[in-house]
Amino acid sequence: MKNENNVIAKLEAMLFASGEPVEAVRLAEVLELDVENVTKMLGALADNYDERNSGLRLIRIDGKYQFCTREEYADDVRRLLEIKKNTPLSQAAFEVLAIVAYNKTVTKSFIEQIRGVDCSGSIANLVQKGLIEEKGRLDLPGRPLVYGTTDRFLRCFSLNSLDDLPDLPKTEDVEQLAKDNGQTTLFDENDMNNGASELAGEEAGEEL
Repeated sequence: MKNENNVIAKLEAMLFASGEPVEAVRLAEVLELDVENVTKMLGALADNYDERNSGLRLIRIDGKYQFCTREEYADDVRRLLEIKKNTPLSQAAFEVLAIVAYNKTVTKSFIEQIRGVDCSGSIANLVQKGLIEEKGRLDLPGRPLVYGTTDRFLRCFSLNSLDDLPDLPKTEDVEQLAKDNGQTTLFDENDMNNGASELAGEEAGEEL
């Protein structure tokens, strides 16, 4: 029982950190367990949240598992998100936005490779503000999500298209890294900061 509780705790942590639906088979691979046992423990975890009448639920959608808030708390959650939506962008968010804008479409792992830190919060914030959005998934193991900028991003920064972004210098090493990651454009840390500054300086139109 102690070992099972430990595995359930691991599942809880993994799903919370993921922030998006995860297939049971992927969770089983990480934990090196069979899918049947993992599915059973996910059911136990979901029941535990229901029994405690927690503000969270563990739901299954199309064979994937994800945490979500309970419907009865939707109004409170929505009000909080509206407050967050109207807060100014942080420097970290501007840097993530610059990476997405200059590379056209990127994955979360690609962004984090450039910045060297977890970017889940900044990405979620930018998605919520309508500045970036999911553009699909790569045909790679794990089917990672791809993010790109939105029309609202163009309006906010008074751009007709991403081609209107100021040019950024490139280096041989940066270009090679871009090729290795299947990207067409990339910039190093200094370029990224310059790009973020350019974006911040050009902030106009709709309030971020």
